[in-house]
Amino acid sequence: MAPRKSAPANQPIRSAAIPPEPTPSSARKPWVKRTTLEVVLEQIGKQEKKVADMRAAVAHEERELAKLQQAKQVLEAK
Repeated sequence: MAPRKSAPANQPIRSAAIPPEPTPSSARKPWVKRTTLEVVLEQIGKQEKKVADMRAAVAHEERELAKLQQAKQVLEAK
């Protein structure tokens, strides 16, 4: 059996059983187990929001197009 390597004298020895304490800036939210239903409902909600945002963007673009078409009509009338 090979002998264990010892840590250098200037470095503290860390136990594998005790992880270092997280700092407040790097702390993560605790993992929460969710059911399949919760996951699917969340995905549906995200998709609905995405579609609503896209519809709002399309409505804005249609208004801009209408303004440009009116300007085109005014220019062609001259």
